[in-house]
Amino acid sequence: MIHPITDPASFWKNKKVFITGHTGFMGSWLCLWLQSLGAEVTGYSLNPPTEPNLFELCGLRDLVRSVIADVRDGARLVAAMRQAAPEMVIHLAAQSLVRESYRIPVENYAVNVMGTVNLLEAARNVGGVRALVNVTTDKIYENREWVWGYRENDALGGFDPYASSKACSELVTQAYVSSFFAPGDYAAHGTAIATARAGNIIGGGDWAAERLVPDCVRAILRKQAVRIRNPHAVRPWQHVLEPLSGYLLLARRLCESGPAFGGPWNFGPGEADARTVEYVVQHLCSAWGEGACSAADPGPHPHETHHLKLDCSKARVGLEWRPRWDLETAIGKVVDWTRVYQAGGDVRAACLAQIEEYTATERR
Repeated sequence: MIHPITDPASFWKNKKVFITGHTGFMGSWLCLWLQSLGAEVTGYSLNPPTEPNLFELCGLRDLVRSVIADVRDGARLVAAMRQAAPEMVIHLAAQSLVRESYRIPVENYAVNVMGTVNLLEAARNVGGVRALVNVTTDKIYENREWVWGYRENDALGGFDPYASSKACSELVTQAYVSSFFAPGDYAAHGTAIATARAGNIIGGGDWAAERLVPDCVRAILRKQAVRIRNPHAVRPWQHVLEPLSGYLLLARRLCESGPAFGGPWNFGPGEADARTVEYVVQHLCSAWGEGACSAADPGPHPHETHHLKLDCSKARVGLEWRPRWDLETAIGKVVDWTRVYQAGGDVRAACLAQIEEYTATERR
């Protein structure tokens, strides 16, 4: 059976795809995946945000056309998109860290809100974009500490600057769809737009500061105890390939069927994989072995949501999308990738092998 995401002959080969935030963790995985499918990828982003970073380890400067620039520079973004002439746009560029948003709130809003405005303006002025996916976050919902998952029609909110800026990005997207890309006028403008809200993403090659799994990996490689903040907080954990598969499928459906697939979409794990921080740390340490251990970090810490889950019924029914790897498998893939890195091995090959294995796995 032809796989709806990965069959290059039927869809992705030679497709022009424009990715913002391509030098980041998720962007690097997405560039590798699309490049392996034969797509023509143009990335637009600042330089990689960490050292080391997946983008440079995988030699992506040699694999994709890379524009190093800021999404806050609207004129530069328009010029880059005009030159790339993309059929599809996936917007990943963001200030993506909750704790960092407390330290730099103005920059956080400028990147996450005005960056979205600039991207949508670029698509409007350049034209020719058939599908645009704006990636936000599961944290955009008004948190009520529910034990059940949030659905796409639940109220937007955001306690901290990061969450609220991403909720603003959703509102900006809705306003642009209503004002400039209305479904009723699709025959005239030809652009279908959706937003994507993923869970807590883990995977090999993430070195972001003050994010749970990268903090764990750093501590383990340094033979230090993993420090646990908010051990009982529940999050919807998933491997990075899970939401990326959803974004690729959504972009394809937008391109093929137009605004029928527009609007917001959740991409999260199954119910069983909404687990506590403590659970993830303990299982990661167990999977690593060799003396990996954890200890409580008493803080102080800024406010964080205690309970967060996503209801992904819409994606399951409307896109026939399902998660493929459970949390234990995802944690194992992080460990496998990190061991390749630790040994000085070929991490690009490790990423491509995991992509191949993921696409071959039956949906749960």
